[in-house]
Amino acid sequence: MEASTTIKKMISGNKIYVPSYQRAYSWEIETETNKTNKQINQFYSDLEDYVTSNAKTPYYFGHFLFEEKGNNRYGVIDGQQRLTTIVIFLSALFKQLEAIRNLTESEVETFEDIIKRNSTYRFSTVDYDNQLFIDYVINQLKKDKNGIETESAQRIVKAFDFFNKKLSKKEECFLKRILDSVQDASCTTHPVKDEAEAIQMFIFQNSRGKTPSHLELIKADFMFNVHLYGGDEKDDLIAEIKTRFEKIYKSISSIDYRIDEDQVLLYTLRVYFNSLWESDPLDRISKLLSGKDSISFIKSFTHQLAVSFEYLTLFFGKDERQYFEIHSIVNLGGIGIALPFIIKAYKFGLPMTDICRLCKSLESLVLRHRLIGTRADMTGRINDLYEKFTDKNSGIDDIVGRIEWIKTISSDSRWWAHWNNSALGNSIQGKLSPATAKFLLWKYENHLESQGKVGYNPTRFDKIISPELEHIAPQTENPASGYGRYDDDFRQQYLDCLGNYLLVSKSHNCSIGNKPFKEKLASYNSLFQQREIQEFVSESKNWIKKSIDKRQAKITDFITTEF
Repeated sequence: MEASTTIKKMISGNKIYVPSYQRAYSWEIETETNKTNKQINQFYSDLEDYVTSNAKTPYYFGHFLFEEKGNNRYGVIDGQQRLTTIVIFLSALFKQLEAIRNLTESEVETFEDIIKRNSTYRFSTVDYDNQLFIDYVINQLKKDKNGIETESAQRIVKAFDFFNKKLSKKEECFLKRILDSVQDASCTTHPVKDEAEAIQMFIFQNSRGKTPSHLELIKADFMFNVHLYGGDEKDDLIAEIKTRFEKIYKSISSIDYRIDEDQVLLYTLRVYFNSLWESDPLDRISKLLSGKDSISFIKSFTHQLAVSFEYLTLFFGKDERQYFEIHSIVNLGGIGIALPFIIKAYKFGLPMTDICRLCKSLESLVLRHRLIGTRADMTGRINDLYEKFTDKNSGIDDIVGRIEWIKTISSDSRWWAHWNNSALGNSIQGKLSPATAKFLLWKYENHLESQGKVGYNPTRFDKIISPELEHIAPQTENPASGYGRYDDDFRQQYLDCLGNYLLVSKSHNCSIGNKPFKEKLASYNSLFQQREIQEFVSESKNWIKKSIDKRQAKITDFITTEF
């Protein structure tokens, strides 16, 4: 490879692949729920701006770092996301050109140099995504999107579809100009020959600019350490690490957006060293890799890491769908202090009845800690229980018992009483975060719905369509419409409290807005808590402080009893 070259020359005649120590494709398109990660949109808009500006200098795609493997094979160390996107974009571009007319001789040459010649593919992504990449992007054989195993494969599909949609609206002259711009775009390259050096370069390159995840860096550190000290086991250990991380990345696809991969790494560290005090995976693991037992540690920790991801895939996936207690704690969110306990419960093979019981108890602790907002340290109060939880025979009775004791202990016990029932009751009298308020009202709805029923199946949170918080007495004062006078006391103590919050669907919330209370009340006929509002209405048929006090007291009693 030439140090200064073009995209076409860099790829032509070579086979470029993504090495095993690299993470798979991570670039995303902009969506309604994800406005920040829009690398694909930016890639396209930059190219379009360049073409329409009639710039005279070549487009620049930056620097690429490669691991040279011989026989014209190169592993991309730095620039993987850009190069993958270039190949996806050009595949979509050639598809649109062929839909208009046959490719010219020059275009066929470019296609064969950059994309595919006969059965030789110029670029391949990570092993577990590559067949999808070939079928969907290069050969365009796969039309359906079922059975896509990883989040990275889904991103590949979305990028290809995005470019197809954008380019389908363009005329032939634009397509030709943008093809020339990409294949003639300038870039610089630097190859290294040794794999250990390549891994070092990967770590170095990613310690500058955009930092990769801790999980990616630790994987690269493991591979580098095995290359140096693996001895006769090196090849087998590298194969084992590759296999385990392939499984990990597939697990990440299943739990993506539920929990961050670096959080799983941290929880695994806490399980591995049996301590909730573990807080810095990079520092802890770096010190262990400098010791004489580094290879043994890599083998055992990589196994525990894969197992943790496997358990959390079950927890956030099949089990969350099947068991209400798990569904509930997952919807509470912010459950980092609970997950090391849960990973252990799966690891020790506890029956699901015990795991559900543990989740219900931990949910109460997490919720109290969040609502009460004390600066008191929770870890110090439960770490001894965590350390003693060492096998299935140690059980969970001590954990559940300690949490119940914390809830009911007298306020005179200052070190322990931060999260007791009295503190919980006081914590829910004021304004709550919308997410927490919606969670509590969902649980209250299930409580009302279950009254007098035997064998009641609770309503899942996702059964409520687009749940939102409705202010019964609206935020904007409308005293002539059945809400009373908005004095300072009302604004500070009543307007934003659970007694004045109601769980409604988004469409319902939009329809009632700031209407008079009489009209709102007539629309409250969907959920049990909506129909219950009639019980708290004043004698004057208005929604006033007395009404809110009565409802607040009932909800408070439910929360302190339930949690």
